[in-house]
Amino acid sequence: MKQFDYRRAHDVDGALALLAADPDARFLGGGTNLVDLMKTGVERPVRLVDLRELPLDRVERTPDGGLRVGATVTNSDLAAHPYVRRHYPALTQAVLAGASGQLRNMATVGGNLLQRTRCGYFTDVSRPCNKRAPGSGCPAVSGEHHHHAVLGASDHCVAVHPSDMGVALTAFDAVVSYETPDGPGRTPVTDFYLPVGDTPHRETTLPPGALITHITLPPAPAARSRYRKVRERASYAFAIGSVAAALTVEDGRVREARLALGAVASRPWRARAAEAVLTGAPADGTTFAAAADAELAAARPLPRNGYKVPLMRNLVVSVLTELAERDAR
Repeated sequence: MKQFDYRRAHDVDGALALLAADPDARFLGGGTNLVDLMKTGVERPVRLVDLRELPLDRVERTPDGGLRVGATVTNSDLAAHPYVRRHYPALTQAVLAGASGQLRNMATVGGNLLQRTRCGYFTDVSRPCNKRAPGSGCPAVSGEHHHHAVLGASDHCVAVHPSDMGVALTAFDAVVSYETPDGPGRTPVTDFYLPVGDTPHRETTLPPGALITHITLPPAPAARSRYRKVRERASYAFAIGSVAAALTVEDGRVREARLALGAVASRPWRARAAEAVLTGAPADGTTFAAAADAELAAARPLPRNGYKVPLMRNLVVSVLTELAERDAR
């Protein structure tokens, strides 16, 4: 690991100033991703700016009934919060599915959204990777891509975003707020991650030097929600496919549907085509299958990850069926 300077920030302005003093500095939250990447040489910051003493560690109700979550709130505290458990159950389920208790106690909300891909070529500095070294190539396209993207990928990168929490936040239309030396900004989570295109090293719309301060969730939909994750082993592992869904059913028809998919693209994937099929249609298996097929029609699997298409179809249908049956009780 390269030698680095360590500073502790006590307020947002101080954190921004410390980062602005050196372009190779990095913010440090829980360190559950960044420190691992520093050990392998993927990240080589000259300075770490510790954010854990910033006053950004609260979960608060907003006047309209939504929720404001500080960027340094730990994943454990977010998952355990009574209001989250009651009104945004898919978010609690996603966080609990994401890592062991020890990691959740350290990992932060802001850091979770900014975690890097777990693609083996990205984390191996001896191999080329367009995300790590732009222009060097993407060996995963013709190499090991069993876990990789089937939606929204390109020849330049087929890695997937690993966040479980981000999938649930996408389904709930969360908004990311941040501060920069030039002032505050905000962007919906659905627009926060950039399409991979031919610049996979540019991952988010966050301006250079910006600091995420909090995430805002609008009032929870008057619906049940569910997050379900498929992984290759029962212990904690990254998803090979996941679904976050919220469904409101009235008189046997879908009044409102929110659906996001995980582990299928470079970013949490909002399933707009599926939502369009669902809205106003009968809340039954035929509709749910048609919605899944509409979303997955754009899938472009690689030779060794085609299994993800039927897996995601079955997962979408299963989760929506469960929610509809609960609503009917």
